[in-house]
Amino acid sequence: MFGFGKAKAHREIGPDELNAMLQRDEVLLVDVREPDEFAAGHIAGAVNLPLSVFSPRNIPDAQGRTVVLQCAGGKRSAMALERCGEAKSAVDTHLAGGIGAWKAAGLPVTQD
Repeated sequence: MFGFGKAKAHREIGPDELNAMLQRDEVLLVDVREPDEFAAGHIAGAVNLPLSVFSPRNIPDAQGRTVVLQCAGGKRSAMALERCGEAKSAVDTHLAGGIGAWKAAGLPVTQD
């Protein structure tokens, strides 16, 4: 009743919002896909922290920026957000639809 014990909702942002935030250097983007997926194509500036070994304490210092998690379609980044919640981390945002939504919006990926 009153929402006690209810899990905190995660914030989802879309590709266009993430792109605008990246352009303004307001985001530390963390890609939780596995290294082979990351190497095949990722959003420029993203850091790779695979879900298989993900721990919130391994997220680099965001230096005042918003940390946004991202994966292929949104499931793994939501799982990583659950780990952040369990660790009482302030990280609560991910890219809705993952890199698939990013590509569908016509936004670029890199292989740097």
